[in-house]
Amino acid sequence: MKLAVFGATGGIGQEIVRQALDAGHEVTAVVRDPARFTLTGPGLTVFRADLTDPDALRPAVTGAHAVLSGLGARSRADAGIAARLTRTVLRAMESAGARRLLVVSAAPLGPVPAGQGVADRAMLAIVNAVLKDVYADLRVMEADLAASATDWTSVRPPKLTHKPVTGRYRRVVGGTPPRGRSLARADVAHAMLAMIDDTSTLKQGVGVAY
Repeated sequence: MKLAVFGATGGIGQEIVRQALDAGHEVTAVVRDPARFTLTGPGLTVFRADLTDPDALRPAVTGAHAVLSGLGARSRADAGIAARLTRTVLRAMESAGARRLLVVSAAPLGPVPAGQGVADRAMLAIVNAVLKDVYADLRVMEADLAASATDWTSVRPPKLTHKPVTGRYRRVVGGTPPRGRSLARADVAHAMLAMIDDTSTLKQGVGVAY
């Protein structure tokens, strides 16, 4: 497959690129600063672009079987970046006729699972309060996805870790895995790649967790 990856210098984005190349896909890694991108390999194209300009992004997504995005806030100070940059990606895709889009969101945007324990509910309330601006940004992003013409999937992991890929995690389409407290960035990437051709995930939020 031909894939375009945004946020390719981030933890999840790098894993998407690495795993996609290992699987034999052609990958266009879209970056603002190529100096920060160190991956190499057959099938890889590094595409430097202004992520605020949809016209500049159009060549990167033209002909892509799927677009995968790890764009998002790295801290509370970055709140707003996910919706703003994803909106640019959407415009570029719609202009190029590209349809399949998978993005990273967050578990708190999904429904609270039935039977969720008191401790987990209390922790969720604390996280929601601390990161309310980040989650508000992601809600706007998901609303933009829902209003778009793309075949989107919003992947919603809980707390992210730096552990190696396992390929073993729970997934709930339209829901949230109960007591799902963490997931490695490498497994988020694995899940996103596995969902590309999964029609059950189209226009859905998908909870993923160990």
